[in-house]
Amino acid sequence: MKIVKLPKENLAKFVSSLSSFGQIHAPVKRGEKSLAFGPVSDFAQIQLNYTRTILPLKKYFFKPIDTMFNFSAEKGYELPMEEPEQRNVFFGVHPCDIHGLKILDLVFSGRYVDNYYFARRNNAAIIGLDCIPDEFCFCRSTGTDFVDSGFDLFLSDIDESYLVRVGTSLGDDMVKATESLFRDIEKQDREKYKGKSIEKRESFQIQIQLQDLPGIMDLEYDSPIWEELGQDCLSCGTCSMVCPTCYCYAVFDELDLDASSGRRMRRWDSCLFKDYALVAGGHNFRAERSSRVKNRFFHKQRGFVSQYGRPSCVGCGRCKAYCPAGIDIVEVINKLRSEIRV
Repeated sequence: MKIVKLPKENLAKFVSSLSSFGQIHAPVKRGEKSLAFGPVSDFAQIQLNYTRTILPLKKYFFKPIDTMFNFSAEKGYELPMEEPEQRNVFFGVHPCDIHGLKILDLVFSGRYVDNYYFARRNNAAIIGLDCIPDEFCFCRSTGTDFVDSGFDLFLSDIDESYLVRVGTSLGDDMVKATESLFRDIEKQDREKYKGKSIEKRESFQIQIQLQDLPGIMDLEYDSPIWEELGQDCLSCGTCSMVCPTCYCYAVFDELDLDASSGRRMRRWDSCLFKDYALVAGGHNFRAERSSRVKNRFFHKQRGFVSQYGRPSCVGCGRCKAYCPAGIDIVEVINKLRSEIRV
């Protein structure tokens, strides 16, 4: 893998040059405390020292609400107008969110390929940026604090400069387009990078054991923990909305006033919603909140492992940070392991 160095005084010029490769999107402020990925026209808008955005990048590729096709009595059905083929360049994507995209890539490329997703995903450039964890992060425990693929470029802070790993030919083109801004790495740069890696490892405040968790969850299938969580959970679905790897959606039709034309839509759904498991005839397979909470945990940490060989959690801490009921995934796992007594 090609590795070069970008002095920090050259970062603004480099980011500005990315506009020749597409529309630049980066973390920007939304209100006093919140951040979100959005289009930027000025380098000063970009928040480099952020920990997490409210919504992950999935909002660009797997939209919260999306038109699947239009229909009418006269024309039958027609695909919606194709979006302009402009590449989006996402700058400042953290390792856990890159892993989140890799998981969605895996899911949506299965037996039935989701062309809506990949039409956007294949037209995106990813420029990663390393970060320092806060009290909600546990990506080291999920093995997602470092990424070696899934990006075009990845920037790691080494004090006065960024060490830049080139992951694709597109990333190489981005470097070559502004070659004068980059420098060759030297011995002291390698040592700084290794020192920063140790610093990041030691800054994690949360460590959890996930390796044998699927087996423990099978043993604790009837645990009273689920009833306890059901009493706390609000069934609001916030955890699903902010999760980088939740991919459930509901399909519905939206009729025009003539009642003979309209569009078929899909929108984000959540297994915590009361009507998620409601079927024809009025039966609800998960009418109790406790069973819905249990289903979510089992899917993320048990069912996904069986199907794909790894949990679908990337340790970003969003569900823990934004749950209005204060449900803490780390605390739940530690209770299941009896590291915290119920």
